[in-house]
Amino acid sequence: MSIDEPTPAAVSTAATGDKQYGRQAGFLSRLSTGTGAFPILRHRKVYYVVSTVLVVGSILLILIRGFHYGIDFAGGTTLTFEPAGGAGSVSTSQVAQTVTSATGVEVEAVQTVGTQVQVTSPSLTVDQVVAAKAALGTAYSPAGGVSDSAVSETWGSEILQRALLGVVVFLIAVAAFLWIRYEKRMAAGAVVSVLHDLIITAGIYALVGFEVTPSTVIGLLTILGFSLYDTVVVYDKVQENTKGLTSLNRRTYTEAANLAINQTLMRSINTSLIALLPVAGLLVAGVAILGSGTLKDLSLVMLIGMLVGAYSSVFIAVPIAVDLKLRDPAIKTHTARVEAKRKAEGLIVDADGDPIARTGTVVAPAAPAAAASSGTSGVATAVRLDLKAGAAPKPGAKPVRPAGKSGSRGSSGPAGRPTGKRGR
Repeated sequence: MSIDEPTPAAVSTAATGDKQYGRQAGFLSRLSTGTGAFPILRHRKVYYVVSTVLVVGSILLILIRGFHYGIDFAGGTTLTFEPAGGAGSVSTSQVAQTVTSATGVEVEAVQTVGTQVQVTSPSLTVDQVVAAKAALGTAYSPAGGVSDSAVSETWGSEILQRALLGVVVFLIAVAAFLWIRYEKRMAAGAVVSVLHDLIITAGIYALVGFEVTPSTVIGLLTILGFSLYDTVVVYDKVQENTKGLTSLNRRTYTEAANLAINQTLMRSINTSLIALLPVAGLLVAGVAILGSGTLKDLSLVMLIGMLVGAYSSVFIAVPIAVDLKLRDPAIKTHTARVEAKRKAEGLIVDADGDPIARTGTVVAPAAPAAAASSGTSGVATAVRLDLKAGAAPKPGAKPVRPAGKSGSRGSSGPAGRPTGKRGR
């Protein structure tokens, strides 16, 4: 092979020239173009440790602090009234003391909802409700009087069981869909990711102490769907990058999956930010402005769940699917073959499997005519290819031919021009 003919390594270098120059760009540019080759999967054990700590801590919070179930789940009586001076003119602690003194039952919660005050307590008898209304009417002169509503504990317990059943059915449906659409390893990774999001969100909810209401369950199902959507986007790219992978020796399965994450990372960030902004606004409006329990419960669970879901879709679902896939004998064999090929060629690659440097030299056999003209037989021409970042030739650039070397098409004259003589 003549020195002017491109070697396979040189072709590989030219093919990855754009990525080489992409590494010299700024962090945001590399992130947005997907050429950053960030080694995300390389540190997956760290993600496992962090997530394990968060999950265990959330379970402990749930067991120790428990949930503050709303009236729809726990049952009880709700008294609602609008004070003469508005909700801002009364003290919630004084309202609770007034109702407790009149009924002899400890009040569970008092909150303001717009211009109204809402008192929640365990189930009250008819006489207790009458006494509470009279006490509130005397103390606050509410416009329109005091209204009451009651939910039985049996009905609330049934609603809670149905909510849990809905979550379980959702998880089973997710696993079945992903098993059919992809494979069992990816389905396992997605289900673990969804459970991870559910437990951490529930733990933080228990820590904050907000009421668990039907809107909370709706928010949980919403964020589980959001997490699954983000996971499927990354899974699609992983499937695309690994199609026919075992028939080639360019990348390992881990590197192809890492490339997929890099290619979809900016999209995941943008989607999460766009979704989080209105939810954060909803939380601020529900807590600081309106004081609405429904908005507060729904927005908090969605805000936490979306943050955790965006994290788990990249750092939990894909790493677990990759680790399970690496147990496949075919993938093990392919990985060993790729690594052996790189070792033989002295290639150093980035996290996406693209060459960035060469540790040794490439020895190309000299052409027979060139060997005869130089008086040597079977002598190889050593060509060093430096593939380090910034050293790769730009796409379309012609390689520089060494002057006066045997094996070239013609020798150079004093002015560096070819003499027109061919080696024989």
